[in-house]
Amino acid sequence: MSQALLSVQQLEVVYRRAITAVQGVSLIVPQGQIVGILGTNGAGKTTLLRAISGFHGIDDARVTDGSIAFKGRRIDNGEPHRIARAGIALVPEREKAFPNLTVAENLMVPVGPRASAAERRRWEDQVVEFFPKLGELRFRLAGLLSGGERQMLAIASALVCRPELLLIDELSLGLSPVVVDDLMARLMEIKRGLGISVVLVEQSAALALEVVDYAYVLENGRTVLDGDAARLKSHADIQEFYLGRTSGGTRRSYREVKQYRRSRRWYG
Repeated sequence: MSQALLSVQQLEVVYRRAITAVQGVSLIVPQGQIVGILGTNGAGKTTLLRAISGFHGIDDARVTDGSIAFKGRRIDNGEPHRIARAGIALVPEREKAFPNLTVAENLMVPVGPRASAAERRRWEDQVVEFFPKLGELRFRLAGLLSGGERQMLAIASALVCRPELLLIDELSLGLSPVVVDDLMARLMEIKRGLGISVVLVEQSAALALEVVDYAYVLENGRTVLDGDAARLKSHADIQEFYLGRTSGGTRRSYREVKQYRRSRRWYG
């Protein structure tokens, strides 16, 4: 088994000292793999990602139990800039770019003023290899980009930080299927080309299970299923409630189901 880059053990995250958003969640992210976090709205996916990246504190939330370890070192309740410096970069669900800056300026923000012009251009050229469209748009204001272009820019800006672990929150949100397919393909190229590990939070299980090596399904802040992509695709509950298929071949949405019946839970 690949060495664990990130280890989350029995994590509990509480908002405003009163609301438990994540409870008893454990997960492992091996080196060089894409790990999916699946679930419906309100499942705790974004809270989990923000706790790993340290941004949960901005929302008046705190890790109150359990642990988060990156490369063997505890980072729970750490400051976002220190966690980023350690090698973790977050692509948030919203606020993906500075709208009044150009594409090129957005790419240089994470680098900081100490980098030389040659270093800045080298890092920009590297990420543009994965997203050639950004090279064509380098002088355009980010606020004028399409949704797909902003998502490209957000991922590229994270890559400029040279992370070992990339956290992506809702890659497909608000984007057309064609754009999403292209982004998923580029994510696979980034994994292969840079050897970066990825945690992908995604509401669309059908999309995520095409690219992830392993996935965890959250409901109401708890892990209810986990397994490799093939195992989850074949699981009856995933097919019925997340892929919209029943044994009769008809499609059903999660909201149409009045009672969630699990045949059993998987843990590792």
